[in-house]
Amino acid sequence: MNMNINITKAAKAGTLESNDILIMVRPNEGGKIELELESIVMKQFGDVIEQVILHKVREMGVEGIWIKAQDKGALDYTIAARVETAISRAI
Repeated sequence: MNMNINITKAAKAGTLESNDILIMVRPNEGGKIELELESIVMKQFGDVIEQVILHKVREMGVEGIWIKAQDKGALDYTIAARVETAISRAI
């Protein structure tokens, strides 16, 4: 997808259970992508988690989004699925 999509409302996906991630999204002014990340494995995998989230956002063509991610040790495919679901709910 290479269309520019703006989200219209706040939405979330995931849980704070072990091995999951809670993704919350809302519109962000000026077309900026902002990410706030908390993780129990931040030192080891913080950069990778950030890359997975931002890759999915860009892949979906989303602009103007604020993302808060609270990770409890989720694997990459879970992170990507939660981001996709939250964005889909926010469009």
